[in-house]
Amino acid sequence: MPLGLEMERKSSMKESDWFLKKLCRKAADRCLDFNTCGLTAAAAKEADLEELDISWNDFVSGTLHLFTEQMHLASKLRVLRLRGCGLTTEDVQTLGAALEKIPVLEELSLSWNSNVGGKLPQVLRTFRKGSRIRTLELADCALTSQDAEFVGHLLPKLQRLEVFDLSINRNIGSSLDVIAQGLKCTSGLKVLKLHSCGLSPKSVRILDGTFASLDVLRTLDLSGNKELGGGFEEVPAQLALLEHLEVLDLHQCSLTAHDVESLTQVIPLLSHLQELDLSSNRKVGCSSENLLSRLRFLPALKSLLINSCALESETFTALAEASVHLPALETLNLSWNKCVGGNLELLLQTLKLSRSLRVLRLSSCALVTEDLVLLASAMRTGHLAELQKLDLSYNSSVCDTGWAIFCQNLCFLKKLTELDISLGPSRSRGCGQWFRHLLCAVTKLPVVTEIGRDEKMGYPSLTRGGTRMLLYP
Repeated sequence: MPLGLEMERKSSMKESDWFLKKLCRKAADRCLDFNTCGLTAAAAKEADLEELDISWNDFVSGTLHLFTEQMHLASKLRVLRLRGCGLTTEDVQTLGAALEKIPVLEELSLSWNSNVGGKLPQVLRTFRKGSRIRTLELADCALTSQDAEFVGHLLPKLQRLEVFDLSINRNIGSSLDVIAQGLKCTSGLKVLKLHSCGLSPKSVRILDGTFASLDVLRTLDLSGNKELGGGFEEVPAQLALLEHLEVLDLHQCSLTAHDVESLTQVIPLLSHLQELDLSSNRKVGCSSENLLSRLRFLPALKSLLINSCALESETFTALAEASVHLPALETLNLSWNKCVGGNLELLLQTLKLSRSLRVLRLSSCALVTEDLVLLASAMRTGHLAELQKLDLSYNSSVCDTGWAIFCQNLCFLKKLTELDISLGPSRSRGCGQWFRHLLCAVTKLPVVTEIGRDEKMGYPSLTRGGTRMLLYP
């Protein structure tokens, strides 16, 4: 029965209490998460909330007034998430007035609503000095340079701000100097995301001037700025002051050899770093020997992504030697580095010593049969017992014997939830002995209960729930 008709039939009950019961919740709950659940407008009224997430629901578009009319009943609202709701111009204008009625708001997410662009001052005009806002997410909102200037002047009023996301707003780079001045007043900022914001080499120097004021920053994301290359050629001295930094994302930044040389002097000083992403920077491969060898000074490193970096044999050797000193490593992505093929033995000590490794990605690494035999040996001796995700796709140089030995030992990966051994679209692999061993291993892997065929992709896969183990095209 449609929700509207059923609600009419339940008219004797309070609308909010009935809706909560439909969600198997108690009326005293203070957090409602309706993210991507396809609500209708009839479900819009709910009072006395502290958290409300109605992200990715199309019905919100053009109907936000149904919420804002009740905002006087939601004066305790601390968290409001409206990601990807297709907000209209009218919605944006309505929201600006409604925020005046939420004095204790701490988190606001408007990401993936393009109509916010050009109208940000109308939305955030009520934010004043002393605002309680701790999280402000404006990713992919089509912000203009004028919006960016407004944000820069707004930041000094948001002195409690901890999370700030301006990602995928390509027009804000030209106003970064104004934003940077504002950031100097947000001394409690912990997360700064500027992914794909049209940043230039000059932007690095501008941001470096703010880092001394952001001494508690935990996450810095400058990824996806393809014009950023060359910005690190002058050593970013202030970056080294971010002693609490845990996540540094520089993937797809067109880093130059001189950038890498400068970062070699800075990154090893970030002793609390847990996640480092240098992927899709092809110049890294021919100039990163010193940088990769100095990763040994980052003992807390849990995730290292250097896929698609065109690593050369010398730099891969340096990485292999340094990785032995990374006991906390959980995720290692070396995909699309052809030099790994035939040289996986260099990582043998790392595979033996790492008791934390959960994700290993070696897609399109030109692996050979000997590499898989070595990997199988590490599996059999229990050195990869914690592994949950393994990607060996697009490695067509391995013969059936290699796959057979690998599949014979697959049963030792008791915690495996994702396996990809597919080939490229133009390649195929017959069901030889390896496939029989694979089927046998499946019966011994507790997380795999079904083998099926992906009709859309046209190749077999092992599945359980939302997990798929890709085999071959």
